[in-house]
Amino acid sequence: MASSSVSFKLRLPKLKFVKDHLCSSCELGKAKRKSFHSKLTPSLKRRLQLLHMDLCSPMRVASMNGKRYVLVIVDDYSRYTWTHFLRSKDETPEVLIDFLRLVQRGLQAQVRVVRTDKGTEFLNQTLLVYFAAEGIQHQTSVA
Repeated sequence: MASSSVSFKLRLPKLKFVKDHLCSSCELGKAKRKSFHSKLTPSLKRRLQLLHMDLCSPMRVASMNGKRYVLVIVDDYSRYTWTHFLRSKDETPEVLIDFLRLVQRGLQAQVRVVRTDKGTEFLNQTLLVYFAAEGIQHQTSVA
C-alpha cells in the first residue's frame, strides 16, 4: 500500500504556471527597472580630489567633553568619512586646516576642491587665505 502522501500526489492534476498575465495590482507594484543606475566609473580619478564638508550644529546633548558641534568630511572618490567634534563654530577653521595638512601628508595626495554650504564657519578670511595659498578651490552649494 502506498503512503498517504504519495497517493495524494498521484491524484493531483499537473498544473503549469503560465506567466502571461499579471493582475493590475501586481503590474503596479512590480518595478520594471532599477530606480537609478549606479556609476560604473567614478567621475573622479583619485582620493582627496573633492571633499564635501558640513558642520552639524548644535547637538541637544553635549559630549562628555562638552562638544556640541560635529564637522563631517566626506571624500567623494572613496566615500571615506571623517568626523571631528567641536565645542563651538569658531573652532572650525583651525580644525579644518589641521585636518587638511594631516590628511594630505598622510595620504600623500593633494586636496583639489572643497565643497561646503554657505555657512559662516566656512566662508571666512582664515579659510579663504589658506585655500588660496594651498591652491584649493572652494565651492559652495546652493543651500
